[in-house]
Amino acid sequence: MDGSLTPLQFPVAEPPPPGKTLAIAPGVHWLRMPLPFALDHINLWLLEDGGGWTIVDTGYAMTETKELWERIFAERLAGRPVTRVIVTHYHPDHIGLADWLTRRWQTLLWITEKEWLSARVMSHGAEDFAPLRRGFALRAGLDDTAAELFSERENSYRRGVPSVPASFRRLADGMAIEIGGREWRVIIGEGHAPELACLYCTETGVLISGDQVLPRISPNISVQAHEPDGDPLARYLASLAKLRNAVPPETLTLPSHNLPFFGLHTRLESLAAHHRARCDEVIAACEIPKSAMDMVAVLFRRALDRHQMGFALGEALAHLNFLMHRRALHRILDKDGVNRFIRRSG
Repeated sequence: MDGSLTPLQFPVAEPPPPGKTLAIAPGVHWLRMPLPFALDHINLWLLEDGGGWTIVDTGYAMTETKELWERIFAERLAGRPVTRVIVTHYHPDHIGLADWLTRRWQTLLWITEKEWLSARVMSHGAEDFAPLRRGFALRAGLDDTAAELFSERENSYRRGVPSVPASFRRLADGMAIEIGGREWRVIIGEGHAPELACLYCTETGVLISGDQVLPRISPNISVQAHEPDGDPLARYLASLAKLRNAVPPETLTLPSHNLPFFGLHTRLESLAAHHRARCDEVIAACEIPKSAMDMVAVLFRRALDRHQMGFALGEALAHLNFLMHRRALHRILDKDGVNRFIRRSG
Protein backbone atom coordinates (compact mmCIF):
# COMPACT_ATOMS: atom_id res chain seq x y z
CA MET A 1 0.00 0.00 0.00
CA ASP A 2 1.07 3.57 -0.71
CA GLY A 3 -0.20 6.43 1.40
CA SER A 4 1.01 9.34 -0.76
CA LEU A 5 -1.58 12.13 -1.07
CA THR A 6 -0.07 15.55 -1.64
CA PRO A 7 -0.10 17.60 -3.77
CA LEU A 8 -3.31 16.03 -5.15
CA GLN A 9 -6.41 18.20 -5.12
CA PHE A 10 -9.84 16.80 -4.25
CA PRO A 11 -12.89 18.56 -5.78
CA VAL A 12 -15.23 17.34 -3.01
CA ALA A 13 -14.76 16.63 0.68
CA GLU A 14 -17.40 13.91 1.06
CA PRO A 15 -18.79 11.15 -1.18
CA PRO A 16 -22.52 10.78 -1.83
CA PRO A 17 -24.36 8.76 0.84
CA PRO A 18 -25.65 5.24 -0.01
CA GLY A 19 -28.57 5.26 -2.42
CA LYS A 20 -27.80 8.81 -3.61
CA THR A 21 -25.84 10.22 -6.53
CA LEU A 22 -23.70 13.33 -6.95
CA ALA A 23 -23.01 15.19 -10.21
CA ILE A 24 -19.21 15.27 -10.35
CA ALA A 25 -18.61 16.38 -13.98
CA PRO A 26 -20.72 17.22 -17.05
CA GLY A 27 -22.95 14.20 -17.70
CA VAL A 28 -21.24 12.14 -14.95
CA HIS A 29 -22.88 11.14 -11.66
CA TRP A 30 -21.05 9.48 -8.78
CA LEU A 31 -22.46 6.81 -6.46
CA ARG A 32 -20.90 4.44 -3.93
CA MET A 33 -21.68 0.87 -2.99
CA PRO A 34 -20.61 -1.12 0.10
CA LEU A 35 -18.11 -4.00 0.03
CA PRO A 36 -17.85 -6.92 2.49
CA PHE A 37 -14.12 -6.56 3.19
CA ALA A 38 -11.56 -4.08 4.50
CA LEU A 39 -11.73 -1.81 1.45
CA ASP A 40 -15.34 -1.09 2.34
CA HIS A 41 -16.65 0.81 -0.69
CA ILE A 42 -16.45 1.11 -4.46
CA ASN A 43 -17.17 4.18 -6.58
CA LEU A 44 -19.51 3.59 -9.52
CA TRP A 45 -20.53 5.99 -12.26
CA LEU A 46 -23.76 6.86 -14.08
CA LEU A 47 -23.25 8.61 -17.41
CA GLU A 48 -26.10 10.53 -19.03
CA ASP A 49 -26.63 8.90 -22.43
CA GLY A 50 -29.27 10.79 -24.39
CA GLY A 51 -32.58 9.12 -23.62
CA GLY A 52 -30.96 6.70 -21.18
CA TRP A 53 -28.05 6.01 -18.87
CA THR A 54 -24.75 4.13 -19.06
CA ILE A 55 -23.54 2.40 -15.89
CA VAL A 56 -19.77 2.07 -15.36
CA ASP A 57 -18.99 -0.81 -12.95
CA THR A 58 -21.64 -2.60 -10.94
CA GLY A 59 -20.64 -3.47 -7.36
CA TYR A 60 -20.26 -6.73 -5.45
CA ALA A 61 -23.22 -9.15 -5.62
CA MET A 62 -25.05 -8.60 -2.32
CA THR A 63 -28.69 -8.07 -1.44
CA GLU A 64 -27.79 -4.68 0.04
CA THR A 65 -26.21 -3.56 -3.23
CA LYS A 66 -29.23 -4.63 -5.29
CA GLU A 67 -31.53 -2.74 -2.94
CA LEU A 68 -29.42 0.41 -3.28
CA TRP A 69 -29.46 0.08 -7.06
CA GLU A 70 -33.26 -0.23 -7.02
CA ARG A 71 -33.50 2.94 -4.94
CA ILE A 72 -31.31 4.77 -7.46
CA PHE A 73 -33.41 3.46 -10.35
CA ALA A 74 -36.57 4.71 -8.65
CA GLU A 75 -35.27 8.09 -7.53
CA ARG A 76 -32.30 9.15 -9.65
CA LEU A 77 -32.83 8.19 -13.30
CA ALA A 78 -35.56 10.71 -14.13
CA GLY A 79 -37.65 8.00 -15.76
CA ARG A 80 -34.94 7.08 -18.27
CA PRO A 81 -33.71 3.46 -18.69
CA VAL A 82 -30.23 2.01 -18.38
CA THR A 83 -29.17 1.31 -21.96
CA ARG A 84 -25.58 0.09 -21.45
CA VAL A 85 -23.42 -1.47 -18.72
CA ILE A 86 -19.64 -0.97 -18.96
CA VAL A 87 -17.26 -2.91 -16.69
CA THR A 88 -13.63 -1.82 -16.33
CA HIS A 89 -12.32 -5.25 -15.23
CA TYR A 90 -13.23 -8.67 -13.87
CA HIS A 91 -12.69 -8.22 -10.12
CA PRO A 92 -15.84 -8.97 -8.07
CA ASP A 93 -16.50 -5.43 -6.86
CA HIS A 94 -16.58 -4.25 -10.49
CA ILE A 95 -18.41 -7.03 -12.34
CA GLY A 96 -20.36 -8.70 -9.52
CA LEU A 97 -23.83 -7.48 -10.55
CA ALA A 98 -23.23 -7.14 -14.30
CA ASP A 99 -25.41 -10.15 -15.14
CA TRP A 100 -28.22 -8.97 -12.86
CA LEU A 101 -28.10 -5.43 -14.28
CA THR A 102 -28.00 -6.46 -17.93
CA ARG A 103 -30.95 -8.82 -17.37
CA ARG A 104 -32.80 -6.22 -15.31
CA TRP A 105 -32.55 -3.66 -18.14
CA GLN A 106 -32.33 -6.04 -21.13
CA THR A 107 -29.08 -4.48 -22.29
CA LEU A 108 -25.52 -5.49 -23.19
CA LEU A 109 -22.33 -5.75 -21.17
CA TRP A 110 -19.41 -3.77 -22.62
CA ILE A 111 -16.02 -5.12 -21.47
CA THR A 112 -12.61 -6.11 -22.86
CA GLU A 113 -12.25 -9.69 -24.03
CA LYS A 114 -9.62 -10.77 -21.49
CA GLU A 115 -11.67 -9.40 -18.60
CA TRP A 116 -14.83 -11.17 -19.80
CA LEU A 117 -12.96 -14.45 -20.27
CA SER A 118 -11.36 -14.16 -16.83
CA ALA A 119 -14.73 -13.53 -15.20
CA ARG A 120 -16.37 -16.44 -17.02
CA VAL A 121 -13.62 -18.86 -15.97
CA MET A 122 -13.64 -17.75 -12.35
CA SER A 123 -17.43 -17.63 -11.94
CA HIS A 124 -17.90 -21.10 -13.45
CA GLY A 125 -15.55 -22.56 -10.86
CA ALA A 126 -12.08 -23.94 -11.23
CA GLU A 127 -11.75 -27.00 -9.06
CA ASP A 128 -8.37 -27.80 -10.62
CA PHE A 129 -7.10 -24.44 -9.33
CA ALA A 130 -6.94 -25.74 -5.75
CA PRO A 131 -3.91 -28.07 -6.19
CA LEU A 132 -2.32 -25.47 -8.47
CA ARG A 133 -2.69 -22.77 -5.83
CA ARG A 134 -1.51 -25.09 -3.06
CA GLY A 135 1.72 -25.85 -4.94
CA PHE A 136 2.15 -22.16 -5.72
CA ALA A 137 1.79 -21.31 -2.00
CA LEU A 138 4.24 -24.00 -0.88
CA ARG A 139 6.88 -22.79 -3.34
CA ALA A 140 6.32 -19.27 -2.02
CA GLY A 141 7.23 -20.43 1.50
CA LEU A 142 3.85 -21.02 3.19
CA ASP A 143 3.54 -23.97 5.54
CA ASP A 144 1.11 -26.83 4.84
CA THR A 145 -1.80 -25.34 6.80
CA ALA A 146 -1.47 -21.86 5.28
CA ALA A 147 -1.03 -23.34 1.79
CA GLU A 148 -4.25 -25.32 2.21
CA LEU A 149 -6.14 -22.18 3.20
CA PHE A 150 -4.61 -20.29 0.28
CA SER A 151 -5.74 -23.02 -2.13
CA GLU A 152 -9.37 -22.51 -1.11
CA ARG A 153 -9.38 -18.75 -1.64
CA GLU A 154 -10.38 -18.95 -5.32
CA ASN A 155 -13.87 -20.19 -4.39
CA SER A 156 -14.65 -16.79 -2.86
CA TYR A 157 -14.90 -15.25 -6.35
CA ARG A 158 -18.29 -16.84 -6.97
CA ARG A 159 -19.72 -15.27 -3.82
CA GLY A 160 -19.21 -11.84 -5.35
CA VAL A 161 -19.84 -12.87 -8.96
CA PRO A 162 -22.53 -15.56 -9.07
CA SER A 163 -22.89 -15.27 -12.85
CA VAL A 164 -21.45 -13.41 -15.84
CA PRO A 165 -23.33 -12.48 -19.04
CA ALA A 166 -22.93 -15.11 -21.75
CA SER A 167 -22.20 -12.48 -24.42
CA PHE A 168 -20.61 -9.05 -24.51
CA ARG A 169 -19.64 -6.06 -26.64
CA ARG A 170 -15.87 -5.85 -26.85
CA LEU A 171 -13.93 -2.81 -25.68
CA ALA A 172 -10.48 -2.35 -27.23
CA ASP A 173 -7.55 0.02 -26.78
CA GLY A 174 -8.08 3.33 -28.62
CA MET A 175 -11.76 2.59 -29.28
CA ALA A 176 -14.08 5.61 -29.18
CA ILE A 177 -17.52 5.29 -27.59
CA GLU A 178 -20.17 7.99 -27.92
CA ILE A 179 -22.02 8.46 -24.64
CA GLY A 180 -24.49 11.33 -24.36
CA GLY A 181 -23.06 13.07 -27.42
CA ARG A 182 -19.52 13.00 -26.03
CA GLU A 183 -16.64 10.80 -27.12
CA TRP A 184 -15.02 8.56 -24.52
CA ARG A 185 -11.79 6.85 -25.55
CA VAL A 186 -10.75 3.47 -24.15
CA ILE A 187 -7.23 3.30 -22.71
CA ILE A 188 -6.15 -0.19 -21.72
CA GLY A 189 -4.12 -0.64 -18.55
CA GLU A 190 -2.37 -3.83 -17.43
CA GLY A 191 -0.78 -5.23 -14.29
CA HIS A 192 -3.66 -4.94 -11.83
CA ALA A 193 -5.88 -6.89 -14.23
CA PRO A 194 -5.23 -8.44 -17.66
CA GLU A 195 -6.94 -5.78 -19.84
CA LEU A 196 -8.48 -3.06 -17.67
CA ALA A 197 -10.47 -0.42 -19.57
CA CYS A 198 -10.01 3.20 -18.48
CA LEU A 199 -12.33 5.75 -20.14
CA TYR A 200 -11.16 9.25 -21.08
CA CYS A 201 -13.32 12.13 -22.33
CA THR A 202 -11.28 14.94 -23.90
CA GLU A 203 -14.24 17.33 -24.07
CA THR A 204 -14.87 17.32 -20.32
CA GLY A 205 -11.33 16.46 -19.17
CA VAL A 206 -12.43 13.39 -17.20
CA LEU A 207 -10.70 10.02 -16.79
CA ILE A 208 -12.55 7.05 -15.27
CA SER A 209 -9.50 5.13 -14.08
CA GLY A 210 -11.00 2.02 -12.47
CA ASP A 211 -8.36 0.55 -10.16
CA GLN A 212 -5.47 1.48 -12.46
CA VAL A 213 -4.84 4.78 -10.65
CA LEU A 214 -6.01 5.35 -7.07
CA PRO A 215 -5.32 8.46 -4.95
CA ARG A 216 -4.61 7.00 -1.50
CA ILE A 217 -3.38 3.45 -2.05
CA SER A 218 -1.45 1.64 -4.75
CA PRO A 219 -3.48 -0.91 -6.74
CA ASN A 220 -2.59 -4.50 -5.97
CA ILE A 221 -0.10 -5.86 -8.53
CA SER A 222 0.10 -9.63 -8.06
CA VAL A 223 1.61 -12.72 -9.61
CA GLN A 224 -1.14 -15.33 -10.04
CA ALA A 225 -0.87 -19.07 -9.46
CA HIS A 226 -1.79 -19.86 -13.07
CA GLU A 227 1.15 -17.72 -14.32
CA PRO A 228 3.86 -18.18 -11.67
CA ASP A 229 6.63 -16.62 -13.78
CA GLY A 230 4.48 -13.64 -14.81
CA ASP A 231 5.74 -10.05 -14.71
CA PRO A 232 2.67 -7.91 -13.93
CA LEU A 233 4.73 -5.11 -12.38
CA ALA A 234 6.49 -4.43 -15.69
CA ARG A 235 3.10 -4.22 -17.43
CA TYR A 236 1.74 -1.93 -14.73
CA LEU A 237 4.69 0.48 -14.91
CA ALA A 238 4.38 0.57 -18.71
CA SER A 239 0.68 1.40 -18.31
CA LEU A 240 1.48 4.32 -16.00
CA ALA A 241 3.80 5.74 -18.68
CA LYS A 242 1.11 5.14 -21.31
CA LEU A 243 -1.49 7.09 -19.29
CA ARG A 244 0.96 9.94 -18.76
CA ASN A 245 1.43 10.24 -22.52
CA ALA A 246 -2.27 9.90 -23.35
CA VAL A 247 -3.98 12.04 -20.72
CA PRO A 248 -3.21 15.68 -19.75
CA PRO A 249 -2.05 16.46 -16.19
CA GLU A 250 -5.05 18.70 -15.34
CA THR A 251 -7.54 15.85 -15.92
CA LEU A 252 -10.17 15.10 -13.27
CA THR A 253 -9.56 11.46 -12.36
CA LEU A 254 -12.46 9.33 -11.12
CA PRO A 255 -11.01 6.32 -9.27
CA SER A 256 -12.85 3.23 -8.04
CA HIS A 257 -11.88 3.88 -4.41
CA ASN A 258 -11.46 7.05 -2.31
CA LEU A 259 -12.17 10.55 -3.68
CA PRO A 260 -11.95 11.92 -7.24
CA PHE A 261 -8.85 14.06 -7.67
CA PHE A 262 -6.80 16.44 -9.78
CA GLY A 263 -3.06 15.91 -10.21
CA LEU A 264 -2.97 12.80 -12.39
CA HIS A 265 0.66 13.09 -13.50
CA THR A 266 1.78 13.71 -9.93
CA ARG A 267 0.00 10.55 -8.85
CA LEU A 268 1.42 8.50 -11.75
CA GLU A 269 4.93 9.59 -10.76
CA SER A 270 4.22 8.77 -7.11
CA LEU A 271 3.01 5.26 -7.94
CA ALA A 272 6.04 4.55 -10.13
CA ALA A 273 8.37 5.88 -7.41
CA HIS A 274 6.60 3.71 -4.82
CA HIS A 275 7.34 0.56 -6.81
CA ARG A 276 10.94 1.60 -7.46
CA ALA A 277 11.40 2.04 -3.71
CA ARG A 278 9.86 -1.38 -3.11
CA CYS A 279 12.32 -2.90 -5.58
CA ASP A 280 15.23 -1.28 -3.72
CA GLU A 281 13.96 -2.81 -0.46
CA VAL A 282 13.71 -6.23 -2.10
CA ILE A 283 17.24 -6.10 -3.51
CA ALA A 284 18.65 -5.03 -0.14
CA ALA A 285 16.80 -7.84 1.68
CA CYS A 286 17.93 -10.48 -0.82
CA GLU A 287 21.56 -10.25 0.23
CA ILE A 288 20.68 -13.63 1.72
CA PRO A 289 18.12 -15.97 0.08
CA LYS A 290 14.50 -14.95 0.69
CA SER A 291 11.21 -16.63 -0.14
CA ALA A 292 8.15 -14.65 -1.19
CA MET A 293 6.70 -15.25 2.28
CA ASP A 294 9.89 -13.83 3.83
CA MET A 295 9.47 -10.79 1.61
CA VAL A 296 5.89 -10.16 2.80
CA ALA A 297 7.30 -9.30 6.24
CA VAL A 298 9.78 -6.89 4.62
CA LEU A 299 7.23 -5.08 2.42
CA PHE A 300 4.16 -5.11 4.72
CA ARG A 301 5.10 -4.05 8.23
CA ARG A 302 1.66 -4.53 9.77
CA ALA A 303 -0.71 -7.33 10.69
CA LEU A 304 -2.54 -8.79 7.70
CA ASP A 305 -5.78 -10.73 7.74
CA ARG A 306 -6.25 -13.80 5.55
CA HIS A 307 -7.80 -11.78 2.72
CA GLN A 308 -4.96 -9.24 2.74
CA MET A 309 -2.27 -11.93 3.04
CA GLY A 310 -3.18 -13.40 -0.35
CA PHE A 311 -2.77 -10.01 -2.01
CA ALA A 312 0.47 -9.33 -0.12
CA LEU A 313 1.99 -12.63 -1.22
CA GLY A 314 1.11 -11.98 -4.86
CA GLU A 315 2.55 -8.47 -4.64
CA ALA A 316 5.78 -9.66 -3.06
CA LEU A 317 6.18 -12.13 -5.91
CA ALA A 318 5.45 -9.39 -8.44
CA HIS A 319 8.48 -7.43 -7.22
CA LEU A 320 10.66 -10.54 -6.97
CA ASN A 321 9.74 -11.67 -10.49
CA PHE A 322 10.23 -8.16 -11.88
CA LEU A 323 13.79 -8.09 -10.53
CA MET A 324 14.46 -11.68 -11.57
CA HIS A 325 13.43 -10.94 -15.16
CA ARG A 326 15.82 -7.97 -15.12
CA ARG A 327 18.62 -10.18 -13.79
CA ALA A 328 18.94 -8.28 -10.52
CA LEU A 329 17.90 -11.42 -8.60
CA HIS A 330 18.52 -15.12 -9.11
CA ARG A 331 15.82 -17.67 -8.19
CA ILE A 332 16.78 -21.00 -6.61
CA LEU A 333 14.46 -23.94 -5.89
CA ASP A 334 15.76 -25.22 -2.54
CA LYS A 335 15.69 -28.81 -1.32
CA ASP A 336 12.59 -28.05 0.77
CA GLY A 337 10.67 -27.16 -2.42
CA VAL A 338 10.63 -23.42 -1.71
CA ASN A 339 11.72 -20.83 -4.29
CA ARG A 340 14.20 -18.39 -2.82
CA PHE A 341 15.67 -15.29 -4.43
CA ILE A 342 19.16 -13.91 -3.95
CA ARG A 343 20.84 -10.78 -5.21
CA ARG A 344 23.15 -11.27 -8.18
CA SER A 345 26.68 -10.11 -7.63
CA GLY A 346 27.46 -6.85 -9.40
